[in-house]
Amino acid sequence: MESQETHRALVVPGEAFAEGNYKVLTPSYVIRVNKKYVATVVGLAQVNEEAKEVSVIPLEGSYVPQPEDLVVGYVVGVGLTSWELDIRAPFSATLYAVDFLGRPVNPAKEDLSKYLAVGDTVLAKVEVFDRSRGPIVTTRGKGLGKVTRGTVVEISPVKVARVIGRKGSMHQLLEGETGCEVLVTRNGRILVNCPNKELEDVLAMAILKIEREAHIPGLTDRVKEFIIREKVRRGLIGGEAEAD
Repeated sequence: MESQETHRALVVPGEAFAEGNYKVLTPSYVIRVNKKYVATVVGLAQVNEEAKEVSVIPLEGSYVPQPEDLVVGYVVGVGLTSWELDIRAPFSATLYAVDFLGRPVNPAKEDLSKYLAVGDTVLAKVEVFDRSRGPIVTTRGKGLGKVTRGTVVEISPVKVARVIGRKGSMHQLLEGETGCEVLVTRNGRILVNCPNKELEDVLAMAILKIEREAHIPGLTDRVKEFIIREKVRRGLIGGEAEAD
């Protein structure tokens, strides 16, 4: 439940919305100038006087890669020794064949499209990005590599934090109420695996609802009610569950 001491206001870049000593929950979108807290994006500023915390929920923006970010990429190009991936960043990402295959490749004898073709989906981690060239991603790590099952739901990268929720609360709600596996990546592509197509549709609708209503208080309760109503409407649970 939201604290009664939380105050909200729409802000624009450069606008001060709080003064004093607070913990900044969203350092990418808030800077401190003297004793004032200033927004760096267009968004919804939140000041929690009880917890002494400030944050800004962006209402617009794009994905800026950071090392260690988990991302879902689509293969858009196949080279001699690497693949080019669309990860929703200003530059395409590079995935080297030696990284993906775990061994050197011979460009004269191997066609990389046999392993990953244009249109394939890859779960990867950003390894290097210095803003002077495109990011390099890796598939070394548990669970990383070509995606062979599930569906991708795409939202604005700046709304990712709301799908995760504070201390993972929204993420837990989505999985608990649908029985689906939900993997939220930093570039706004959410990989979901559900027991059936009906639950997948309900989950996708709930995620898009979070994206649309991220700036409105009471979001968690509304999303839970929405999922329950949809499951009842589709006959996935009994009607009596709607009142629980």
